[in-house]
Amino acid sequence: MKDSDPDKHKWFHDYISPDITMLHSIKEVVYSWRTEFQSVDIIDTGSFGICLILDGKIQSSEKDEFIYHEALVHPVMLTHPNPEKVFIAGGGEGATLREVLAHKAVGKAVMVDIDKEVVDICRRLLPSFHKNSFDDPRAELHFADARKYLEESKDTFDVIIIDLADPLAQGPCRLLYTREFYQVVKQKLQGDGIMSIQAEPAGWTDLQNFAAIASTLESVFPIVRPYQAHIPSFASLWGFISASQSLDPTKLTPEEIDVRISARLLKEPKSYDGLTHQAMFTMPKHIRHQVATTTKVITDKEPISTY
Repeated sequence: MKDSDPDKHKWFHDYISPDITMLHSIKEVVYSWRTEFQSVDIIDTGSFGICLILDGKIQSSEKDEFIYHEALVHPVMLTHPNPEKVFIAGGGEGATLREVLAHKAVGKAVMVDIDKEVVDICRRLLPSFHKNSFDDPRAELHFADARKYLEESKDTFDVIIIDLADPLAQGPCRLLYTREFYQVVKQKLQGDGIMSIQAEPAGWTDLQNFAAIASTLESVFPIVRPYQAHIPSFASLWGFISASQSLDPTKLTPEEIDVRISARLLKEPKSYDGLTHQAMFTMPKHIRHQVATTTKVITDKEPISTY
């Protein structure tokens, strides 16, 4: 009986939805703090190792963060013919920056995160996540609101990657999931540029935000391609979306993806390759149907929020 006793361990409750909570045993609380913008916890779990938690929700885990970050970065980076200038919104733990800098073509990667404390904490305590990417001479780090930064910047970019926390009702990211923000992103992309975004859960229980983000992007860009990957620590299929005026990642064959990985990356991805690319963009019928039939457009006046 003792081995199954729920009081044997401390437990982290990852609140997935009003009806689902995922429990993780806590081996150690490494760090816990409240910044100006959000709560930040780093815990060592029995399930997924070291985890970064913002506002009570797991953002990255030591055991499977590579799946998420490779899915977010590589499809659009490899679709672009020569991604020299890249903009990253968010991505405080540095793993998105790590994957961007794995591309030989990148000469400048601008990362803008609103929360300097989170970045500093991750830089100090999560070295296996960022792998010293913050110190790469190609990296340019700014602490600001990503939307305001883009609105005021005179730069344009080949690739823009939106790696933000969930749009919590009281969180700092609600107005970075709206049509108005995506219009700013479109203006800051080169003509043959492409963007990607983490787009919330894409599993059978919770598709509404994923579908609404896709619909909103379709009101701004002519080529919008939703895709998904299973992230075990999120207890869900997770949604991603690429958008562009001219580039379509679904036109690339698995063989072409593998050729580009071999020619253009400094390291071999752990999860992503040509077959993975094809599988991510091949979503089940019921998910395709909901995405295709959702017409909601997210605006500054009517933003979405998650649990």
